[in-house]
Amino acid sequence: MAKGYVIITEDIKDPAGMAEYGKLASQTMGNAKVLAFGPAAESLEGQWHGTQTVLLEFESVEAAKEWYYSDEYQAAAKLRQAAADCNGVIVAGF
Repeated sequence: MAKGYVIITEDIKDPAGMAEYGKLASQTMGNAKVLAFGPAAESLEGQWHGTQTVLLEFESVEAAKEWYYSDEYQAAAKLRQAAADCNGVIVAGF
């Protein structure tokens, strides 16, 4: 089964709000692995969105979707969305 990856770019407007989001979101992560997190994304082509990028790995695309759409994470996501302009995708690994 292919791994599932969540990539979220965030243009942070409210650092304190993002800190609160981080506390709540980390409690919802289960077996997910944070593979990358930081402000130093180097754009190779086109323009990259945001001031911070996060890459999460899940056991499957379905597991990534279950996490993202869970009531627990959606409560946290509201904090992130209020504190930053965000883009996010789920992609399948090989």
